Amino acid sequence: MAVGVLTAPIPRACKFEAKTFSLRESGTERLGVWLLCPPKRRRVLGRGFTVCFVMEEQREKEKFQGVVVAREDVPEKIARKRSERHAYLLAAVLSSLGITTLAAAAVYYRFAWQFQGGEVPVTEMFGTFSLSVGAAVGMEFWARWAHRALWHASLWHMHESHHRPREGPFELNDVFAIINSVPAISLLSYGFFNKGLVPGLCFGAGLGITVFGIAYMFVHDGLVHRRFPVGPIANVPYFRKVAAAHQIHHADKFDGVPYGLFLGPKELEEVGGVEDLEKEIQKRMKISKKLAQD
Repeated sequence: MAVGVLTAPIPRACKFEAKTFSLRESGTERLGVWLLCPPKRRRVLGRGFTVCFVMEEQREKEKFQGVVVAREDVPEKIARKRSERHAYLLAAVLSSLGITTLAAAAVYYRFAWQFQGGEVPVTEMFGTFSLSVGAAVGMEFWARWAHRALWHASLWHMHESHHRPREGPFELNDVFAIINSVPAISLLSYGFFNKGLVPGLCFGAGLGITVFGIAYMFVHDGLVHRRFPVGPIANVPYFRKVAAAHQIHHADKFDGVPYGLFLGPKELEEVGGVEDLEKEIQKRMKISKKLAQD
């Protein structure tokens, strides 16, 4: 004889009475429970066997109410996201304008000061511009190494905020931008207030770090993570590849590769991720078109 036990709570709307009954099917006796429910809530499964589905209906009702509540929360979430984007956009524009203005003014006055003596310091000028380009390129390799060896290791407790859904316009990971600005400001200041080849090289290095930081913010924060609109930058083919490659980094398909940003597509090619890169590019293009239509 097979025995069934009813453990679910009985709803108040359902009068019940426990009875035992036997159903003989193929020589097997079964022990059941009879629930005397309102007629509309009964389901007759067989002779002398009626089951009440009140609890299931209640669950469906609660589930439906949950969907309604979730839908009611959608406008709130959209409004909050827009507010966060506007806050970060304001911070990004003000910081970019401020830093760009200061850097341009520093470059102008630095070389105007050098020309006052009548002689053109060709060596110093060449060293300044050469190191500014070299520092901007070198920052990509520094960022790649730091991303792998530091941010995803000993500094993961800070960088982890970047790999989780963001609450608010800022995240703990933004502190790294402030940390990187310290050497840039120090080098620019030393090079600006001093003459000579070494100060000129320091000035160029600080300028290169600054240029990389601004470019990184617009491509990484704006284009990849859509923290603010970037306009025509989104239509540049290579930047699309950069954005798609960084998205694959967040998907962790190739052990976190790519860790760099601007050379991210090259890193993916080295680990055989070309096909995944193309798929991600197409996916992002479809999302962008959908957002543009909305």
